[in-house]
Formats: sequence, C-alpha cells, structure tokens
Amino acid sequence: MIVRISGEGQYSIDDVATPTEPPDSELEAAVNRNDECGFHLGADGLLDQVRARARRCPDTLEPSDLILPPQDASMDEVREIAHRRRADPG
Repeated sequence: MIVRISGEGQYSIDDVATPTEPPDSELEAAVNRNDECGFHLGADGLLDQVRARARRCPDTLEPSDLILPPQDASMDEVREIAHRRRADPG
C-alpha cells in the first residue's frame, strides 16, 4: 500500500502492517462529530504509525492508495479537501 502524507512524501507499507479497518475511518468519524480534539489525536496517531511502520518511497510519484493531510491541517481544511474529492472523483 502506498500512503501519501501531503507536503511530506510517499511511504510504502506492507499489507501485514495495514489495519483491517480503513486507517482514516477514525478521522472521518471525528470530523463527522465535529470533534477537533479527536481529529488531531487521530491524525497525529495515524501519521506517526505511517512514519514508524512504512518506508519512505524514492522521489518518484506513484499512485497513492491513501492520501493523508499534513500534520498541521485543520479539520476545516480536511473537510474542504474531502468535499472537493467527492465533487471530482476522477
């Protein structure tokens, strides 16, 4: 699985290290609850897991299976990104 952290780069993570539940589901739930604290805790934890479990990809651009927001993204910024992706899925 290739994971992109926006503004940071891509990481390759083995399928064995990939959780069975989509790794961004907790973030989505926090956003849906309008839980800013839960969002930041979940985002920081997820970013830390990717950095710890995955290896950094070379500077080539590969299709990403998952794109995560940067460490300093606000919940409103993530909402806007998600809204744009739903509006333009291609």
